[in-house]
Amino acid sequence: MKLLDLTLPSPAENLACDEALLEAAEVGEIEEHLRFWESPQPFVVVGYANKVATEVNVTACETRGIPILRRCSGGGTVVQGPGCLSYALILRITEDGPTRSISAANQFIMDRNRTALEALLNRSVGIQGHTDLTVEGLKFSGNSQRRRRKFLLFHGTFLLNFDLALVSELLLMPALQPDYRASRVHREFITNLNAASEALRLTLRKTWGAMAPTKEVPWSGIRNLVAEKYSTAEWNRKL
Repeated sequence: MKLLDLTLPSPAENLACDEALLEAAEVGEIEEHLRFWESPQPFVVVGYANKVATEVNVTACETRGIPILRRCSGGGTVVQGPGCLSYALILRITEDGPTRSISAANQFIMDRNRTALEALLNRSVGIQGHTDLTVEGLKFSGNSQRRRRKFLLFHGTFLLNFDLALVSELLLMPALQPDYRASRVHREFITNLNAASEALRLTLRKTWGAMAPTKEVPWSGIRNLVAEKYSTAEWNRKL
C-alpha cells in the first residue's frame, strides 16, 4: 500500500481527491493507498443522501462564511477543519476476502483501526453505530464507504483538537441517529482525543503497511471533479 500525505487548499479539492483516488484505482492507474489530510478551514460535509435543510444550520454557515459540501459516500453530516485528521483508504475488493461486502469491509477496517487506536491511546476504544469509534461512549471518529466494482473508498475523520462548539453551532440534530446516541445533543455526544496528529498517522501507516510515499496523484481527476461536482450547487445542495 502506498502513502499519500496531501492536504489541498480547499474543501472541494480535498473531497475530490478522495473520489479521484477511487476512480484512478478502478481503472487501473493506481493500487491501494492510504491518504491523510487536515483541512485548513472549517466546513460542513453532508453524506451522499443527506438533506442539507434538515441537517445543517444553513443560516449560521452563511453568516460565518463556512462552506457546505456533499461527499460521494454515505453516512451522517459532520463538521471538519483544523484539529481534525482525515484519512482515506483505497482498498481492492476481493470476492472471498474481508472487503467482499459493505458490512464485511466495515467490520474489517473498523476492527483494525480500533486495535491501532487502543495501542496508541492505551485505553479501550469501542465500535458503535455502524462505523463510529468511541471512548467511554463518546464519538471521536465517523467513517463511511463508497464502492465500485474493483475497489472501495473508506474514509473518515478523527477529532483530535477540534473546536467542538462549532458542531453545535453549525449542525441541527440529525434526522437519523444510532441507538447509542440516545438523543444526546452534539456537545454531549462527541469528544476530542487530544492526541498528536503525527502519532496517529504513524500508527495507521504501520497498521495498513503504508510506508512508501506515492508519486501517483490523479491531478486531472481532482480538477475535473472539482469543476463538475464539488464546486457546484447542483451537487452540494441537490436534496
